[in-house]
Formats: sequence, structure tokens, C-alpha cells
Amino acid sequence: MHRTLWSLYPSPQQVAHAACQRILATAAAAIRERGHFRLVLAGGTTPEQCYRLLAQQSANWSRWHLYFGDERCLPTDHPERNSLMVATALTDQVAIPAAQVHSIPAERGAEEAAAAYSAQLAESLPFDLVLLGMGEDGHTASLFPGQHHPPETLAVAVHNAPKPPPDRVSLNYTTLARSHEILILVTGASKREALRRWRAGEPLPITALSTGGHVTTLVDQACW
Repeated sequence: MHRTLWSLYPSPQQVAHAACQRILATAAAAIRERGHFRLVLAGGTTPEQCYRLLAQQSANWSRWHLYFGDERCLPTDHPERNSLMVATALTDQVAIPAAQVHSIPAERGAEEAAAAYSAQLAESLPFDLVLLGMGEDGHTASLFPGQHHPPETLAVAVHNAPKPPPDRVSLNYTTLARSHEILILVTGASKREALRRWRAGEPLPITALSTGGHVTTLVDQACW
């Protein structure tokens, strides 16, 4: 991975708050410079806390365009869908135009959804900010250890994911890297070993993300 700046916070709540402030600042700068803010969203508990904080803020929501780093191949109303979580926490609460919330149509199956989303993404790059997390195995988005994807594919079909559901759609490494900034949130004691391996330079999905953009990782004390 491109050299990363590490920021340590006492708790997941403070990581979420710091991420919220960072996203708002980046959005304001992007809108000022380019007229829009293109944000890739992550799933997970700490990102969800961040989205709930964002929903309480004032922003130029009409210029925001939201994309998803990954999605589970489940019905649109399934409680484990990232799109449903984001709607509940953020987009149902603020005035982002519905046409600017670009959900992955993963309910159509991994291959069909990945092809459809790749076509959308081709019109949208580069992103202004990509938000990511990291799993206990070092995965990010739905890019898991031991799985390989053609680098030219923008969104990839994922099968046999080591955590359910097995079928997913994920933005590819090269797609995530095409962003002005990347913000990674890592919290909880269960991530400590993966974080140690990352900092030691071991090959993990999170370390395979090679980007020329700015990379900042916000971590809490429990995983550090």
C-alpha cells in the first residue's frame, strides 16, 4: 500500500467522529474544487456510526454522489445489505438526490451485478474519497485472502467468501485505488493481529491496495 498516516483514538466512537469530520472537510474541498463529491462507502459497525453522525450535520448534500465498496448478494430488503444500512443511517435522513445514490444491484446475482456496476463506475472515476474497513483476516471491501481478480475489471463477482453470504460484489483493488483520498477505519481487539501483520508488511488484501492518493488509517486503542 501507499505510505499511510496512522491516527490513534481511545474508542470506536471517537474513530467514527473523526471520520465524520474528515469526510465533511473532504466533501467541502471537493465541491469547491470540482463541483461534486464522490464518496465510496464501507459496511461495518464503525462506518455505520459515522453515517449516523453525518446525518446530523449540514452539508451541500445535492452535490454528493455515493457509491458502495461492496455488497452482499441478498434481497434489497435484507437486514445485512450495506445499501439498507446506509439508507437507514444516512440517506433517508439527508437531501442527497436518490439518483446520486449508486447502489450495487447485487440481488441480481454476482456476475450480472458486477457487470452492471462496472459500467456505472466507468463514468464516475476518480473518486474523491474511499472509505474502507479491515476484517480479522485482513480483507477489505469483499476482497479476501487467496482470491484473485482481473485487475482491469472495475467491479468483481466474489464467490466462496469465507464469511456468509458466499456470493458478493466488490470494487476491485485498482478501482478503490483510483481516489484522491482513502480513509480506513479499524477498531476492536479482534483486528489486533491483522493490524500487526499489516504494519509488519505481510501480504494481505488491505496491503495490496496500491494508490497514489493520500491514505489515512484511523484506529482505536483496542486494536493497536
